[in-house]
Formats: sequence, C-alpha cells, structure tokens
Amino acid sequence: MNPKRILVVGAGHVGLYAALRLSKKLSSREAEVMVVDPQPHMTYQPFLPEASAGNISPRHAVVPLRRELRRCTVVAGAVTRIDHSRKTATVQPIVGPTREIPYDHVVVAPGSVSRTLPIPGLHEHGIGFKTIGEAIYLRNHVLEQLDVAAATTDPQVRRQALTFVFVGGGYAGIEALAEMEDMARDALRYYPELKPSDMRWVLVEATQRVLPEVDRDMGAYTVQQLLKRDMDIRLDTRLESCVDGVVKLSDGDSFTANTIVWTAGVKPSPMLDATDFPRDDRRRVTCLPTLQVVDGDQVIEGAWSAGDCAAVPDLTKPPGNYCSPSAQHAVRQAQRMADNIVAVLRGREPVDYKHKHAGSVASLGLHKGVAQVYGIKMTGWPAWFMHRTYHMSRIPSFNRKVRVVVDWTLAFVLKREVVALGQLHDPREEFAEASRK
Repeated sequence: MNPKRILVVGAGHVGLYAALRLSKKLSSREAEVMVVDPQPHMTYQPFLPEASAGNISPRHAVVPLRRELRRCTVVAGAVTRIDHSRKTATVQPIVGPTREIPYDHVVVAPGSVSRTLPIPGLHEHGIGFKTIGEAIYLRNHVLEQLDVAAATTDPQVRRQALTFVFVGGGYAGIEALAEMEDMARDALRYYPELKPSDMRWVLVEATQRVLPEVDRDMGAYTVQQLLKRDMDIRLDTRLESCVDGVVKLSDGDSFTANTIVWTAGVKPSPMLDATDFPRDDRRRVTCLPTLQVVDGDQVIEGAWSAGDCAAVPDLTKPPGNYCSPSAQHAVRQAQRMADNIVAVLRGREPVDYKHKHAGSVASLGLHKGVAQVYGIKMTGWPAWFMHRTYHMSRIPSFNRKVRVVVDWTLAFVLKREVVALGQLHDPREEFAEASRK
C-alpha cells in the first residue's frame, strides 16, 4: 500500500496540533504528513503580551517546528496556490523556484491576518500585534520612546513620544495595552527625568464595551481598572486618521503620537484567494462540523479546514452560529480534525466537532487580571494566576512549559529587563555607514 500524503498548509495552532496528532496516530506506511509554513516556528499568540512586556523571553513564546514535528516533513516556504481539482499545491520556498506538491488530503490552516481599514496614515505609522516580530518591535519601540522623552528639552517632542495609542478593545488590544503600560511604568524608576503622569496611554474602541467575549460587568471592571491607572479609554470612538503621527478621532479630539498599535480584529489569510475552495461572505472556508470542506451540500473529498480561516458551525448554539476565532477552538478543532482524517483513511466515519466555549482569561499586567470560566468570574490576582496557569498548560511541548515557568520564577527574584535593543531592527546600519568611508 502506498502511503497517502497529508499536506498541512500553515503551522499555527491548527497546523501544528493537527500535524502532531496525525504523525503520532499514523504509521509511515499509512501516510506522510507534510507541513508548509514560511516561518520555522509556531507562535503561541496568547503569550505575545508577556513576551513584549519582558515577562518571558520572546523565544519561549514560539515552538520550533522541526524539533516538535520530527516525524513530519517540514517545508520552509509559502503556499501560493491550491488547485484541489488536481490535488496539487504550489509552494514558493524561501529561496529558489516554485514547486508543485501533490497530495491526497489537505489541511487548509493559514490562519488570519490583521483586519485593517483604509484609514489615512495607518499603513505608514501603524503596527500590528499578531507576530513575535511585532511584539519584539513594540517592546523596543516603547522603551526607545522613553529614551527620546528623557533626552529632549522640547515639551512637544516629549508629549508625542510618551503618547501610546492602541486601537481595538478585544483581548489582544487590552492585554497589549495593559502589559506595555505596566512595563513602561516599571521602567520609569530608571528615568529620573520622567514621571508616570507624563505618559498617556489611549485605548480607542469603536463599540461601547471592551472584551466582548465576557459579560458586560467583567468588561466594565476592566475599564475601571484601566481608568484607575490613568489610562484614556475612548469607547464608541473610531480612529479616522493618523497622517504624520497626528491622531484624529471620531469624537473630535486630535493629538500627536509616535506609537499606534492596531489590534482591531482579524480576517482570513488572503492566501485563500488563490484556492478553489468555497468561501462564505466573510471569506472563510465553508466547513461541516466534521471539519470537512463543503460546497453547499456537497462534501469536498480530501479537503479539511479549521481555525480562524474556517466557518465551522458551533453545535452548542442555535443554527447559524459559528465557532469564534480563538485558540481555544483552534486547538480542539485541530485534534478532532486529525482524528477524523485518521478515521477516513481507515474506512470509518468522521465525528462532529462540538465544544462549548469554556470562557476567557486575560492579563491586565503583573498580578492583575480578569477571568470568566464556566460561569465563574474572578478578578485581580486569582484571575491573573488562572491566566498564567491555563496558558502554561496549553503551550505545546514540555520544553516550552519549563522555560516559561523558569522565566516567571526568575521574574519574582530579579528585576524586569527594561533595555531596548533597537539595533535588532536594522542591524546593518552601523556597518553600512562605516563601509562607506
């Protein structure tokens, strides 16, 4: 029997967990699992705020693919097209010509990208918060702004450097804002020229509440806690322009800022536009509860999808509802999908995915948090502890769990690192300047 080839497109939460499970459950005689992703690692996104704030090492928020997927074939490249009618995928390796990879089953899991709007100046001055590179950049940038403010005698330059704007009041925006403010406030002990009241932290949210995944009272508590830290919370407000760093809001306010972080939602990866899979009105791949791709009532044999890029019916809710784009669903969908692929290869019927959302946890900085899990609501230190415990248990591999716990343990004993390594973002600049002379 010739082994089947299972092509996994993307190595995020869905891709990594699905490939791990498939490689463990299938022998080499049954199937070859091939994973294609341009990055050599999977990013555990819930740890991005902690990595950006210096609570853990950025390397410990990512999982190396080749070490974890030893029984899989890993291809470093980007899938540029999928022609399922021929069951082939076109891959652009990091270097060299494109190659066509045939497959028997494909797992479509390229994930999502930041959902941006055509706001003047956003492309030039905004930064997202979805990758480890963006998290490292934001940390260095914020600390660099403290240096700028401390060195200048111009009050306008100082005010602009110390104004930090975060657009989007979901989990990504709230955690990024709270963790970065916590880090910057901690760093001010080394800046006698500055005081906490010099900093201005602004949250811009288009709706009338934050953290829509939890009850309104928990969202209100979060806003109250941020207000106690003298943050500027703008609800029911939109960013209208940020040309040349001049932030203009829909409530009429205008001010300058060197830091504009965009965390206002996600959309399916644009890579899906180069496929022949059916999509819904939000451009997600349409799926059955079994995670099989479906076109109307017709199941597309050999095609599977899950996670942020897939429209998966939520069987715990009334018809017409779909699973939210969260890591909680993505990991469980990946495991169910892998089991279903194994079942189909062995001649059995696939099983529906059904999971009632357990709740949500969020960090609001060191020793501060909010949690709503299985109807139980917690705030403060207990919620922060639950946040850390839950995500430590969920990050893949024992290696990463140990490293994260060691980082946290050392942080109790040693002071937080607050040095900016801005040269990381343009390491050749000094050499290039020297070589011109």
